[in-house]
Amino acid sequence: MSRLRLLIDEDVWTGLAEALRQAGYDVVSVNEVGRKGLSDEEQLAFASAEGRAFLTHNIQDFAPLAEIYFQHNRSHASIVVAGQFEKGELLRRMLILLETLTPETAANTLRFI
Repeated sequence: MSRLRLLIDEDVWTGLAEALRQAGYDVVSVNEVGRKGLSDEEQLAFASAEGRAFLTHNIQDFAPLAEIYFQHNRSHASIVVAGQFEKGELLRRMLILLETLTPETAANTLRFI
């Protein structure tokens, strides 16, 4: 089974990418790839081009972006919106998500954890 790859937004705990990599997942943050400060549209376009799901806390901007992608028949690997959890809880929820989703089942979905 192929594994979901992930790009983490700058508003998410910076240690999450490293913690998920230590668990064996292909995860990078926008800070690590030199994309901090770019627009939400640019971040999602980059994640899509890289085949990475995008994790953010920013529901107010990314839910409408998911709708725009849907209306224009544009593909993305997935948008995952996380609540403002404590670090351990966020890590636990992301590990469950990454363990249960494949790129195929995640594609073009908006998910809340």
